Amino acid sequence: MKLLVVAYRNLTRKRIRSFLTISGVAIAVAVLVSLLGFDAGYQKALVGDIDKMGYQVLITAKGCPYEAATLMLKGGGGLRYMEEDIYEKIVGDERVEKVTPQLVYTAYDPERQEGRGGYALYMGIQKEFLELKPWVEFKSGEWFSSKTAEEVIIGYEAAEVEQRSVGDKMFIPGINKILKVRGIFERTGTQDDGIMFLPLKTAQDIFGFPNKLTGIGVKLKDIQKIGAFEEDLYDEPGIQVISMAQVKGTIFNLISSAKVMANSVAMIAIFVAVIGVVNTILMSVFERTQEIGVMKAIGASRIDIFKIIWVETILICVVGGIAGNLIAIFGSDVVEYAIRQVLPYSPSGKIVYITKELLVGSFVATIVMGLVAGIYPALRAVSMRPVEAIRRGE
Repeated sequence: MKLLVVAYRNLTRKRIRSFLTISGVAIAVAVLVSLLGFDAGYQKALVGDIDKMGYQVLITAKGCPYEAATLMLKGGGGLRYMEEDIYEKIVGDERVEKVTPQLVYTAYDPERQEGRGGYALYMGIQKEFLELKPWVEFKSGEWFSSKTAEEVIIGYEAAEVEQRSVGDKMFIPGINKILKVRGIFERTGTQDDGIMFLPLKTAQDIFGFPNKLTGIGVKLKDIQKIGAFEEDLYDEPGIQVISMAQVKGTIFNLISSAKVMANSVAMIAIFVAVIGVVNTILMSVFERTQEIGVMKAIGASRIDIFKIIWVETILICVVGGIAGNLIAIFGSDVVEYAIRQVLPYSPSGKIVYITKELLVGSFVATIVMGLVAGIYPALRAVSMRPVEAIRRGE
């Protein structure tokens, strides 16, 4: 306890310098915690998004698989179209448990987002869509009255943006078509919340794509047969088969280099913070040369001097580590917003996931950093000879 009191008093002699050093440690720790939280949170959110799609295999028209992966997770299908015949073939496959065809269309709405304009996403679906996603429930209303009804079911967030309720009319910009709101889905926390759903046949007719699809989601009876199922479809003209495992790998590949760069920046920040701590304590030692000489002259041992300097270093790092953790916790929403602006695809869940284990780990790391950073300044203080130290301090 006495060592802590002495260390605290020594640090408060130069309050501005100590504050700046602690701030450097805090920022470095906050950056490290935020980036590690992003690493864990992004993967967790991405896996959650993919699992909530309800199927293991996605079939789209041929094109860039990276584009297909990112757009499908956002609710689209690359907006490339394939013939509906392939759907009939897949439905007849005995390995298939459930299958859902879909047609996606985007329409620009100049009145969207408070008059600034934006794209509305429409998706033609069949009843199988709900069978593959049993967690989807209606907030109000019900399923379409028929397969060709000119009706729309709206995702939770889309309903808030459009300010529509069951029974209202909805105009599709650029199509000159008015639909009746049949139902509104409960919030799912996925891309489905921002989509407006139509019966598949109605969507094909309204948007001018008869017998066309943008994607087919497939769930197999036995996941172990997914390889053989994909192999059988590779020779089909005009389509590509993407497993959800491939989608995960595709997205992770897109951000892997950025994550390496970000983690490298965090390591550099920690290294700079360590140098700052060593510099601060070393300056403190040099400024207190005479004081250290007097302490040795009146009986302070080498271990006593070493402990005092070491505790000062650890105290700086501990305070900085606590402050850094608090910055990371309360600033996680800001960090998440910034990351979403630069990523090619952002999952719908929380992508900066800061756990108790991560906070404890970062705190332990700051203590270790203090132990390491304090060794050299403490050794310099211990190596001073009492008489020489007193003379140099005069």
